[in-house]
Amino acid sequence: MTDPNEATPVPAGDAPSADPGVTPATAAQESPAQASPAQKIAEGYAFKGAALELGTVMVDGQVDSTARVRIPLAMMNRHGIIAGATGTGKTKTLQAIAEQLSSNGVPVVMADIKGDLSGLSRPGVSNDRIVARAQQTGDDWAPQQNPVEFVSLGGEGIGVPIRATITSFGPILLSKVLSLNATQESTLGLIFHWADQRGLPLLDLKDLRAVIAYLTSDEGKPELKAIGGVSTQTAGVILRALTNLEHDGGDTFFGEPEIEPADLIRLSADGRGIVTLFELGDQAAGPALFSTFLMWILADLFEFLPEVGDIDKPKLVFIFDESHLLFSGASKAFVEQVVQTVKLIRSKGVGVFFCSQLPTDIPDSVRSQLGARIQHALRAFTPDDQKALKTTVKTYPVSDVYKIDEALTSLGTGEAIVTVLSEKGAPTPVAWTVIRAPRSLMDTVGEAGIKAAATASPLYAKYGQAIDRDSAYERLAAKAVPPEEPMRKAPALVPAPAPAPAKRTSRKKEPEEKSVVTEVLTSKPMQSFLRSAASAAGREFSRAIFGTGRKRRR
Repeated sequence: MTDPNEATPVPAGDAPSADPGVTPATAAQESPAQASPAQKIAEGYAFKGAALELGTVMVDGQVDSTARVRIPLAMMNRHGIIAGATGTGKTKTLQAIAEQLSSNGVPVVMADIKGDLSGLSRPGVSNDRIVARAQQTGDDWAPQQNPVEFVSLGGEGIGVPIRATITSFGPILLSKVLSLNATQESTLGLIFHWADQRGLPLLDLKDLRAVIAYLTSDEGKPELKAIGGVSTQTAGVILRALTNLEHDGGDTFFGEPEIEPADLIRLSADGRGIVTLFELGDQAAGPALFSTFLMWILADLFEFLPEVGDIDKPKLVFIFDESHLLFSGASKAFVEQVVQTVKLIRSKGVGVFFCSQLPTDIPDSVRSQLGARIQHALRAFTPDDQKALKTTVKTYPVSDVYKIDEALTSLGTGEAIVTVLSEKGAPTPVAWTVIRAPRSLMDTVGEAGIKAAATASPLYAKYGQAIDRDSAYERLAAKAVPPEEPMRKAPALVPAPAPAPAKRTSRKKEPEEKSVVTEVLTSKPMQSFLRSAASAAGREFSRAIFGTGRKRRR
């Protein structure tokens, strides 16, 4: 055990923090014989470039307020995980990270499933606990509010309505939402492909239901068999699952206008990154669709953003709260595509952080891609908990200061075991970290506050009103209506007119034909078709990565 009296590397009156030109790390380097274990750990977090402040090192119950624990801003696109049991401080850690990213001009997209993060939009309020934590972490705490957009899935939430078309969402993600098995997922992919080949846009749930209803009808059964031996029974199961989803309110999530990725990567007038909070609220369709929808947005961002390579700071950081909902019951194909997306999106300058109670909630293949690990307290009460603890310990570098298994079960609220990637890409020393307090409000702003902010947003004018344009439902419905042949053939039953009237008719007919062409080109269906064609290329990748879309144009 380290003597607390020897924990400070230099006398209090000569503390490194008194001289702005001397950092804790350089002080330790200048007098290595006096360096405490906390200062030696802090040397691994003394980065040259911009960094986010996580907190300070604690060893043997003693906090060194000069031993800073940080994450290089340039390494935030190497992804990470924030885990810990309920009530251990995960949400406040997320809040502190998000507000610092915003201050550094990095937009953030976060899932706010429990509504705890809405306080980011308001300045914090000081109290004794914040003052005490600021002293521990060497933080010159001051209240700060951040630019925040509140959005919700569909038209029944409390934020700006955000939607996706069924076609863009794709069959793999939709299968996850509908809890389909592998056979049913394959069938859904074939149905998507058939609709695509027939030029039937799938924009909302009623479009997909109409297509399946047609394929299982007497008229459509031959085509159903022709697309790969799809059984009527399997198609019927999918149709019932869609009906259940619609009954639970899921129909409001799908449709137009569809969210544009650029609206999630914006800066405020003063150059700070806008934090977009996806609010779940009381939506009946539940968090499974919520988290899967966010995965679609991430895939859509991948298609939208250009390759940037290694940059000084990320273009965007995407945070999945309650990540276990994303992977619970997920198919192998779904997990594989998540892994592929996480691997590749780093080159687009996007960082992805997963937040969950247990690190084992995240599949190994995904967890292996995560560079930063911020682990709050674990509770090893059950055999499964103990197994998760052993697995977690193995993901950390060996420490000569802490027994990591004991430390993980002894952490207090607002404390975490941390290791991140240094600017050179190497893991930093394990640090028992006292997390610094957020500067924004550590409380919810309430439903009324969220609604007021959402309706005042410029995004509300763009996405507030749903659009129901011509698509598969309307086209199949029109096909089912008997054509009005008698009305169109009636003129042929009239005796041929005399030559002179015929010429007059011919002269009058020419402008009528021109007006028909003009009317067709300017009609809403034709304009909708042109808009759809223009945006098709931009959606091909997200359909390819989670579905069966057409190959991308070269």
